[in-house]
Amino acid sequence: MDFQPLDLSRLKTSSVRERSHLVHADQLARPVAPGAGDVLDSMPDVLGVRTLRRLAQRIVEARAAGRVVLLGYGGHVIKTGLAPLVIDLMERGFVTALCTNGSGAIHDFEIAAVGHSSEDVGPGLQDGSWGMVHETAAALNGAAGRAAREGLGMGEALGRSILEARLPGANVSLLAAAARLARPATVHVALGTDTVHMHADADGAAIGAASMTDFRLLAAVVAKLSGGVYLNVGSAVVLPEVFVKALNVARNLGHRVDDFATANLDFLRHYRPRVNVLERPGGEALELTGHHEINLPLLRWEILRQAPGGAR
Repeated sequence: MDFQPLDLSRLKTSSVRERSHLVHADQLARPVAPGAGDVLDSMPDVLGVRTLRRLAQRIVEARAAGRVVLLGYGGHVIKTGLAPLVIDLMERGFVTALCTNGSGAIHDFEIAAVGHSSEDVGPGLQDGSWGMVHETAAALNGAAGRAAREGLGMGEALGRSILEARLPGANVSLLAAAARLARPATVHVALGTDTVHMHADADGAAIGAASMTDFRLLAAVVAKLSGGVYLNVGSAVVLPEVFVKALNVARNLGHRVDDFATANLDFLRHYRPRVNVLERPGGEALELTGHHEINLPLLRWEILRQAPGGAR
């Protein structure tokens, strides 16, 4: 075969003024100076910023319509210092239910109890001392036992215990806030994944019963997700798997769950959040990739900007 360079002088061209475009001048960033305006006013209306604004809009609309806004979060949401902002959204009515994994519950308790958390794993792993603090194990395993005895979920039992003990940091505990506000807060534990499972007082039957109660409670929350929003923030495996099962249970029992939005916020893109949170459920899918400590404060601020009167 003989290949000759194509003659580009014969190309059909058109005017740039007639072409369709994805970016327009009115979307560009604005160099707003500190004190002269809102930092969100300076952001361009493209890509991630547009996703941020759309997610805030869906949350504001859900609140106005009395719909569910379910926030699922991993331990890094607590470790990056964001609990006070989430509690503020709960108190304003923009977050109506919580779900987390064992890590989220552990860090929540430790911040409430002693004001710090997130052990440096490496040094302790060398001599087996990692995760061997007795207060955390007693609290988490004790809450599981209480939950099993009283027919509670793990989230409610731990939240109540934090309030009843009047822990010094109870005001920044998400589980305590949920208990105080009478909002569902569920903890979904995978046995053997958490440091408290290494302790002698860890009762697998109690932990399983408490977490199973929470799964069924989560399914009840998801059954009312129509018109609402589910946010998966910082959980790459456990919560995406739990959420999609809860959604399936709700639909299997005849609940119509549609016209909702799902969002995944994480530092990296992972398989399970993509398929189980964004693709398979069938709602509007929104993905905001980046640091929690940047994206969540911006999301909260945008929610308050869009809400009538700042939702005070």
